[in-house]
Amino acid sequence: MTQETNSEPDGANAHDADAADSAGESGIRLVTMLRRRPGTTHQEFLDHWYNVHGPLIANSAIAPLVRRYEQHPAVWPTDEGGHEPEWDGVTIQEYASVADFFAQIELPDFVEMQADIEKFLDTDNMPWILLDEANIVIDSGG
Repeated sequence: MTQETNSEPDGANAHDADAADSAGESGIRLVTMLRRRPGTTHQEFLDHWYNVHGPLIANSAIAPLVRRYEQHPAVWPTDEGGHEPEWDGVTIQEYASVADFFAQIELPDFVEMQADIEKFLDTDNMPWILLDEANIVIDSGG
């Protein structure tokens, strides 16, 4: 089991601009909650996300800035009448720094990425957060 603790001296602010821009070796992560565009099914959402949007990002000028791109679909009910989750999925993108995250906005194909997002996501309801390194409490993986 690995446990990491905050080893910063008293009074240090890990969230100031310099610390955020020079995040640890694991970088920063963008976590975004995704809901499909109204009028589409969960399956249509997944088809577009996996077969159009994912490859679009992977083959874009943005790709070199993204160290890791994960698509996590929600667990969907298997029985008729089961409760549908509020969200269709979560995306996690890892960047070396906050600067790399914001640099993608300046790239020529960022507009194309945004246009594609409008095609399959409810962009009026898409909360996101940038996360610093995790404080790992339990790591029982192999």
